[in-house]
Amino acid sequence: MFFKREFQLGKDDCMDYSQYEIYNFDNTSAFNLSTGYKERSYQTHWHSYGEILLVGAGETNVYRVNQNVYHLEEDDFVLVWPMEMHGIIDADRQKALVIQFSHAFINSLFDLQRIMHFYRRLHVISKQAHPELVEKLKALAYQMKEVFFSDGLDREMRCCMLLMQFMLTLDEHRREFAPELSMSSQSGSMDDVVRRLIMVTDYVKHNLTTEDLSQATMAEMAGISKEYFSRMFKNVVGMNYNKWLNMIRLEKATELLAQENMSMTEVAMSSGFQSIPSFNRVFHEEKGMSPSEYRTLFVGSRKN
Repeated sequence: MFFKREFQLGKDDCMDYSQYEIYNFDNTSAFNLSTGYKERSYQTHWHSYGEILLVGAGETNVYRVNQNVYHLEEDDFVLVWPMEMHGIIDADRQKALVIQFSHAFINSLFDLQRIMHFYRRLHVISKQAHPELVEKLKALAYQMKEVFFSDGLDREMRCCMLLMQFMLTLDEHRREFAPELSMSSQSGSMDDVVRRLIMVTDYVKHNLTTEDLSQATMAEMAGISKEYFSRMFKNVVGMNYNKWLNMIRLEKATELLAQENMSMTEVAMSSGFQSIPSFNRVFHEEKGMSPSEYRTLFVGSRKN
């Protein structure tokens, strides 16, 4: 392969939730694009939205995704799926493109969920290994850049349409990646399970204040056993159900904390937490600060 995995980190190199990065997409947007950074590195972090990076020029372009470090060349692509650890060790960030897409985009269509599930173990698209595909994806990436930095009122919609075309183009080349992913095909039964899990996650996101969102109840809703639900949920989502549920509640809480007229109790209850102590504990464990400290930082940054 054109890139190489330099090393794998040890078991003690666990996910650091204090490095959770939040881009709020103005609370409504589903798409963001950036470029032109002078710094050549960026700390290892993670977030709930996905990211596509088009590698810039230069002899050195070193990226990390999860436990792997990749040495890449210009026009290679890096795919970072939601909730994955990633960072830039040393790379040209002046010419590189960073495309970010929110949960709203991924959840908009089942086909997008299916594509993400199939490619969730794919993190690099090498120009040397997939030249035709990379040229197609590069053209779409630069179209997104042109539209995003235009003054059009409909630029987000156009960018999301191009991003859907990007995903569709990638999926049209899935046979090229089957050997890399050790997944030559997806059975109809697997797609059915993924669809059921998506139905459950959609239900949870829109019913956070429902009294019973236990794994057992969600498994019953999906029509599968609790044990199978637990195994498949972690396989598809990348974390266990309870951890995911807390992250969804925290995403809602951070959104509500921006509303200064809401009390901490109202924020906690509206996010599905049963008590203030539970809310404070989970928030501090994941964010490294209390909800009130987060609100102070958010309000302060918004006023600056």
